[in-house]
Amino acid sequence: MKDLSPSDLKTILHSKRANLYYLEYCRVMQKDGRVLYLTEANSAQKTGENQYFNIPIANTTVLMLGNGTSITQAAVRMLAQAGVLLGFAGGGGTPLYMGNEIEWMTLQSEYRPTEYVQGWMSFWFDDNKRLDAAKQFQAARIEYLQNIWGKDKELKQEGFNLNDSSIEAALSTFEQRTQDATKSSDLLLTEAQLTKVLYKFAANNTGTTDFTRQHQGSVKNNTDKANDFLNHGNYLAYGLAACTLWVLGIPHGFAVMHGKTRRGALVFDIADLIKDAIVLPWAFICAKENATEQEFRQQILQKFTDHKALDFMFEQVKKVALQGREE
Repeated sequence: MKDLSPSDLKTILHSKRANLYYLEYCRVMQKDGRVLYLTEANSAQKTGENQYFNIPIANTTVLMLGNGTSITQAAVRMLAQAGVLLGFAGGGGTPLYMGNEIEWMTLQSEYRPTEYVQGWMSFWFDDNKRLDAAKQFQAARIEYLQNIWGKDKELKQEGFNLNDSSIEAALSTFEQRTQDATKSSDLLLTEAQLTKVLYKFAANNTGTTDFTRQHQGSVKNNTDKANDFLNHGNYLAYGLAACTLWVLGIPHGFAVMHGKTRRGALVFDIADLIKDAIVLPWAFICAKENATEQEFRQQILQKFTDHKALDFMFEQVKKVALQGREE
């Protein structure tokens, strides 16, 4: 087998890469110039070369390592050279305990663009301009939701459409209150009110009774499972957001809406662009169908690809960073 190096691989733009991986109970290593993973179960069978599975690093944006994983220094070096963001997570891609966050290992590169971080810094220290940027993201978030719910045939079959009177009223109220907001806390309150309506709509649509949003679930019934899927899907969205910001060279701490004291708050701002449109409805649908965690993850990742979620994140962050200027 011919050895390869990341420089031999065809470069694929991060916004066009297809894969986001979550691995658990395995060992990630470099072998013959490739990044592979070996599971404990297959290792015990001693089946030779078939126990290794290839990770196509040139077409991967994020690699998330969960419980029971290890990784070699050589594998990390190849992932960094290929521009793959590496993160460590709790079970199922979400934290094990309240307050824990995925720790992203950002890659060392001095050749990322500077124009986006310079553009971001040009407005970030001005409260009014930072608020305007937050409003742009909120408007884009709703536009994306309307676009996805308006064209996704599977969502329409499940009853997720924009013709419901409660959704129409909530979106109208959200738009008006977003325009009238004078501080970021106003936007956060407006966002919370809209999300509450969307949760209620999704729960009613899927027959999920007595739903209450919890950030830790135990998968005892569909309500708990919906919460677990929401948590899981949100962290997949955080992975895409973190990748977007890293590629554009914008530090995670320069948030425009979430708390400025949270180091990774900008990741939450960017992930919000796609969460309501994709993660929220499919969390409830998959819970209703009693899907497994893996089935839900595959469904969400496929929808991210179908609806070009990563492309959308890149477009919106670049638009805000440049404030209308040409690249």
